[in-house]
Order: sequence, then structure tokens, then C-alpha cells
Amino acid sequence: MWQNYINAESIEEVTRLLSEKRESARVVAGGTDLILELERGARKGVETLIDITRIPQLNQITMDEDEVIHLGALVTHNDCASSKLLRSRAYPLARAAWEVGAPQIRNRGTVAGNLITGSPANDTIAPLMALGANVTLVSTRKTRTVPLKKFYLGVRKTVMEPDEMLVDISFPAMTKTQRGTFIKLALRRAQAISLVNAALILDLKGDTVKSASITLGAVTPIITHALQAEKFLVGKKLNDNNIAAAAELAVKSAKPISDVRSSASYRKEMVRVITQRGLTAIRDGKEQAGMPKKPILLATTKPETGIQNSEFPTAPIETTVNGKKYTFNSGHEKTLLRLLREEGVMVGTKEGCAEGECGACTVFLDGKAVMSCLVPAPRAHGAEIITIEGLAEGASLNPVQAKFIEQNAVQCGYCIPGFIMSGTKLLEEKPNPTRNEIEQAITGNLCRCTGYYKIVKAIEEASNS
Repeated sequence: MWQNYINAESIEEVTRLLSEKRESARVVAGGTDLILELERGARKGVETLIDITRIPQLNQITMDEDEVIHLGALVTHNDCASSKLLRSRAYPLARAAWEVGAPQIRNRGTVAGNLITGSPANDTIAPLMALGANVTLVSTRKTRTVPLKKFYLGVRKTVMEPDEMLVDISFPAMTKTQRGTFIKLALRRAQAISLVNAALILDLKGDTVKSASITLGAVTPIITHALQAEKFLVGKKLNDNNIAAAAELAVKSAKPISDVRSSASYRKEMVRVITQRGLTAIRDGKEQAGMPKKPILLATTKPETGIQNSEFPTAPIETTVNGKKYTFNSGHEKTLLRLLREEGVMVGTKEGCAEGECGACTVFLDGKAVMSCLVPAPRAHGAEIITIEGLAEGASLNPVQAKFIEQNAVQCGYCIPGFIMSGTKLLEEKPNPTRNEIEQAITGNLCRCTGYYKIVKAIEEASNS
């Protein structure tokens, strides 16, 4: 899929490489969108990937003295969902981040990548647009800050030049009088693209609206403000009649299309429905209903592995898998899944969909559960990886493996390695999870044989053993 892969150690190195290689190079962080685009031929002529995941300080969420929040280019969706700062001062973004994919996707996917991909259905764009966000772009020529509302030129088209890197996302923190939420409508509870989404932020004085920001996703080529609804609400009380009227006006800002997932008419009606739900939830103080206080991340703390500055295929991939050192002199152009299966002959990790949908390929990468089909193989360089083969201790199965057998949770068995990996990481993160937390943990794992009852039961029993 690519010819060269470079682990960069600084922003300066990245911008220099982009300046030299321009359209033939792409920056990769999470890779959850980019890998699929490359495999599907949506990104033509890309020969070099520049990995920024080891550059220091880019994974931080901070607030400056002016109460402006900053997200670095490596901030993931799980970072946002679990951030106390964002949950208190930018809740719509935290909620949208939690709605993205599943834990394994959120552990890798970055907010910056979500913005750059530029799909109007991407969940974090709407709340950031509602928050009035800016993005900072850096090249060897200049540094510029662009309002997010001017960042997009069309579907999957941005103002970014080939030699630019997005290094910062910034927006004013919500004030004490502001309240907001994010609502997503999709075809299933997790691992689904938005049919429609909406971010709503109101500045309130008592029960009267001082200002409103309502943005709609997946219903226009570029995520847009529902301007008529915003203007109507100013100076109005949040009663049922005004909420219903504002929701009707929001529909006028939607220009959806019909596709395989939904008709345009359904999307329009759902704009009205979710706008009304969001405004009602804010009025009733229930805007955070359904958001777990501590989302399951499927991640445990691991020490930083340090910068592994290297270029492939010139250098071998040197990594640790299941506690054993490996050196791979081939496979740099593959995904981590195929490196493990084809070069490492560790076939317990399965390829189901190869699109990050089914979770059969789940492994632990530096302490985090990830979909290995969406991780470039050279990211393994200098990393610690655990696969299904590394869970047992000698002849003794780990508790989750043992309980899957005891509870007859295994049917055809194809998806089971991924479930066991997710269940194991869950119990590392939270030894005594609730049933809801178990369900959160396996949202990224699909089973075509069962109703999940035995699987959930096996993880419950393992937590008690």
C-alpha cells in the first residue's frame, strides 16, 4: 500500500519531509481512516507515510490562561471521552468522541484525523464547529490558524496544502452559563456512521436563551449551522412550543441525500427529532444522560516506549510480541495484522472484515486494545504487542479463556480471539465491571453465531474468579 514508512521524531522533520515529498506523502497517526482509503484506492499516488505517533507533547489536552482549550494532533477519541476538562468545559465534544466507533477504534483514531478526513458524517466536526474551533497548520513556509468553518471546501476537501501538518485544535471553553450536548442517530448503537448528528450549545440566563449554536452533521456537504433555528431561539424561553418551532427551523438548514443507509426525507425528519430531543434535554438538565461517568477505554497505563526514529524498508522492524523479541526484515508495507499472521506466523489473530468493523483482529499495542487491521506494520517498531497467543501462562489459560470454555461461549470460534482480548483488557482496566461496562467493552467485536449472552456471562464469571 505504501513504499516507504518514516517514524518522525519532531514537527520540523515532518514539515521538511512534506515539503520534499508533497502529494506523495501523508501523515499517519491513528490511521483508522487513512489505511482504508489507501486500500480502497481513494488516496492515489501516496508512496510515503510519515508516522507522528512518537512525537512528544502532541497528545495533550490543555487549557490556557485565556480559557482556550487546545487539543494536540495525537489526541484520540478515548482521550477526549475520558478527559475531565472536556467533560466539564466542552461536553458536546467529549460525547461525540465517545460515540465514535468502538474502544479499539477510539484508542487509535485522532480528532485531528477526523477533521482532516472531512466526511460530513464524522462525529467530532459538528461539536467543534459549534464550539467555534480553529485549527493551526504548520509548514516550512509558515504557520497559519484557520477557523474550522473555513477549513472545508466540500466533501472530504479542505484548505490544507500538501506540505502542511495540523498541529493544534483550539476553541473557547464553555462558560458557566453555557450548556450543550451531542446527539447521534445511526443504524446501530456502536461501530456505525451517523445518519444524522447534531451538536447544540446554548448560553442561558435562567430559562431564557442568550445565544445558540446548533450544527448539523451528515445532512449537508459541509457541516453547517442551523442559522434560522439559532436566531429564533435568542431571547426565547425554552418551553415546548419554542423548542418545537426551533426544531422545525433546523430542518430548513438540512439538504441531505438519499443513499443506501437512509432516504433524504428520513434524514430531514430526524434533524427535527434530534434537535428537539437535544433542546429538551438541555432544558431539563439531562444533556449528559446515557454518557458513562468513566467510559471503558480498553487501555491500561504503559511506560512511554520512546522515539524510534527509523525509515522502512531500509531498517528492519524490531518489536516485542508476547514477551519475545522479533526482527522482521519484510512486511513493512503491510498492516500489523498481516505482519503478525504472515511474517510472524501468529495466526490466532483473525482477519474478519479488514475494515475495523468486526474486532476479530484485536491485539494490545503498548497497553491499548487496537484493531490490528488498521495499524501500519512499522508502528510495531519499538512497541510491545500482545496477541491471543500471549494470554495463557504455559499450560494455564487466563481466566477469560477458561470461562469461555466453561460457559460454552465459543461457537464457530472465528471471532472469539477478539472477544477474549477485549474481555481480558477490560478486566485489567476494571477487575469488577458491571454488565453495562462489559457490553461497552465488546461493542467493537461482532459475533455472527450467538446472541452474546454466553460471551457476556463468560466475562462476568471471569471477573469473579
